[in-house]
Amino acid sequence: MASVEQAPAAEQIGTGIPVENPATGETIATIPTLSGAEVKELVASARAAQPAWEAIGFEERGRVLRRAQKWVTDNSERIIATIVSETGKTYEDAQLAEIMYAAAAFGFWAKEAPNLLADESIKSANPLVKGKKLVVRYRPVGVVGVIGPWNFPLTNSFGDCIPALAAGNAVILKPSEVTPLTSLLMAECLRASGLPEDVFQVATGDGATGAALIDGVDFVMFTGSTKTGQKVMERAAKTLTPVGLELGGKDPMIVLADAELERAANAAAYYSMNNGGQVCISIERVYVEAPVYDQFVAKVTDKVKALRQGRSAGPGSIDVGAVTFPPQLDIIDSHVRDAVAKGARVLTGGRVAPGPGMFYEPTVLVDVDHTMSCMTEETFGPTLPIMKVADAEEALRLANDSPYGLQGSVWTKDVRRGEQLARRVEAGTVCVNDAQVNYTALELPMGGWKTSGLGTRHGAGGIRKYTQQQTLLVTRFAGKRDPHMFPYKKRTTQLLGKLTRLLYGRGKRD
Repeated sequence: MASVEQAPAAEQIGTGIPVENPATGETIATIPTLSGAEVKELVASARAAQPAWEAIGFEERGRVLRRAQKWVTDNSERIIATIVSETGKTYEDAQLAEIMYAAAAFGFWAKEAPNLLADESIKSANPLVKGKKLVVRYRPVGVVGVIGPWNFPLTNSFGDCIPALAAGNAVILKPSEVTPLTSLLMAECLRASGLPEDVFQVATGDGATGAALIDGVDFVMFTGSTKTGQKVMERAAKTLTPVGLELGGKDPMIVLADAELERAANAAAYYSMNNGGQVCISIERVYVEAPVYDQFVAKVTDKVKALRQGRSAGPGSIDVGAVTFPPQLDIIDSHVRDAVAKGARVLTGGRVAPGPGMFYEPTVLVDVDHTMSCMTEETFGPTLPIMKVADAEEALRLANDSPYGLQGSVWTKDVRRGEQLARRVEAGTVCVNDAQVNYTALELPMGGWKTSGLGTRHGAGGIRKYTQQQTLLVTRFAGKRDPHMFPYKKRTTQLLGKLTRLLYGRGKRD
């Protein structure tokens, strides 16, 4: 069969899974559902193509990635149009969080892969290996399977393929069936950039397609909900296939009484509502010290009320787009209704927007507490619950009262105190007087604690996870027999005992 990615996105109309524009409800394409047997064929062709891709080395792979970087910038309007059509997000969300990310990532991994995966010369304090060459090297795992989410089809779906390719792997991307068109477009990008046949392939389909992919590959990178991540890990355990998981989040924002309230309010409105609140590291709950609570709430509510929501008509046309995934609309609404039933007040929004498409009005909730799902479960939508707290300690306790630990933020003019508090937040990343922008620093690892995931993307770990470590020990100069070899001799054994005491038995222990 022909590889799925060989057909342009525009030619995917036919039988299969319909792809809808969530801002209009219109079907814009139909993509095929690959069977388990077809996925197995993709894996076989990827495995056959991978050794040659690995063999050409970092420099040649880097050239391909840099050409892809240029392709993305040259075709940015086409990519943005594709992303907007299948996600319903704004032009700006597609441009800033997707195009700019991908363009940066191609260049970053092309440049850094040779450094991060270079052989490491190791020195040991153990006298038994003195004079020997000790090396740690990183070799690609082979075939990487990436199972991507629907909220960022370029950044958090295809984006995970870039370091895997830079490391020398072949990659099969299984995009969300809700937003597959961007992945097909990026397959075109890589072909145009000179990537060899079958080194990157797209496996369109549903959950069964993803399960078949897990069974066949050498590493699985999954981004999505904690519940689905557990299923991915369970499936991968059957074949002892390693996994990387970026899962759910309920990211807290702590606003202290001495915070710059105007900046904090602007950040709260933006980082809770950008991409329609459908961001893994979105601000999902806010704890504000009592002295500035009313003022902060008033500022945030005014800003959220002013947001323009609807179908994107190009740059500057709207602020908040659609809800991309139909079941997510029900989750958002149920969280708001649950909060209201338990005593919360809606200051703005609070309902499904009328008209075509899937929209939930940007919503601010107050009088909330941890009996409400909006404060304890991932909402993943344009809502912002704000809770009054007595002091920073209460805010910290509540922020950590969560099974999630993806990201958080602390807001205060006392930066030193802010960093001290940030170090006590139980999350993989914590910002002081900022949020989300850490994701643009590809040098920084980004990953979750608790049930928010395993491993990291970005940084050294973000590419080394796609490799196998190999240790090399090379003995260059040696006699015919080392002292510890057979036959054992009493005198030698006693000397080795004395050496052990000399090396490790001296010094104070208190």
